Amino acid sequence: MCLLIFAHQVDPRYRLVLAANRDEFHARPTAPSTFWPEHPDLLAGRDLEQGGTWMGITRAGRFAAITNYRDPARTSPAPRSRGELPLDYLTGDLDPQSYLLGLRERTQEYAGFNLLVGDGDSLWYLTNSLAHQACVPQCLEPGLYGLSNARLDTPWPKVVLGKRRLRALLENNEIDHEDLARVVGDRQLADLEDLRRQGLGNDMDQVLSAQFITAGSYGTRSSTTLWSDRQGVVRWRESSFDESGKLAGHCEESFRLSEH
Repeated sequence: MCLLIFAHQVDPRYRLVLAANRDEFHARPTAPSTFWPEHPDLLAGRDLEQGGTWMGITRAGRFAAITNYRDPARTSPAPRSRGELPLDYLTGDLDPQSYLLGLRERTQEYAGFNLLVGDGDSLWYLTNSLAHQACVPQCLEPGLYGLSNARLDTPWPKVVLGKRRLRALLENNEIDHEDLARVVGDRQLADLEDLRRQGLGNDMDQVLSAQFITAGSYGTRSSTTLWSDRQGVVRWRESSFDESGKLAGHCEESFRLSEH
């Protein structure tokens, strides 16, 4: 997952509103989102190479999502797959804070990551891009956030654009999947000067600077739109795309949280 734009507890109608893109090599085997047979309360896509997931939600309201943290200095393969972290939280029973505190001692077993975990009321963030003593779980205040392949709310152009679009959507409209998908659907490359101000600026940085990436064998594999309302109803849609960026299919689910 490489771009998440989300509103946490800021709208009287919704607990969480999120639009996200998963960027990955098209050759990597993937199963689209569905309820998992071995975990029937879990709705998530599945990475068929390592067995984990990049984002999911349960019928009890547990939510998790992960992005890679871009660190050119860390090139050695990590012993464990980052995709096991969302899955581990989603299929467990620890509260978000306890889960992340337990994870602190083994964060360096994984390549760089940004991890979000929540329980329907609170939402927490942890990154292993900091020194161990600074790797502390953060409980997010109600607000509108953006997360890509840097730390939370780093103002990359795609993040700034997504937050602006989501804010406008919440101010002016009822939520639907089509409008929410446009929050992360821009295919325009960022201006090179804007990237340089964020410490980016080589040719590959610009290729990957669009919200929706089409770069041959690598690009946006899927976009997910999700919201959970105050009545406990969750709506989820995952749209899958081919190498050219054309729509290849939809997976759509709606359910009421089991706590309601």
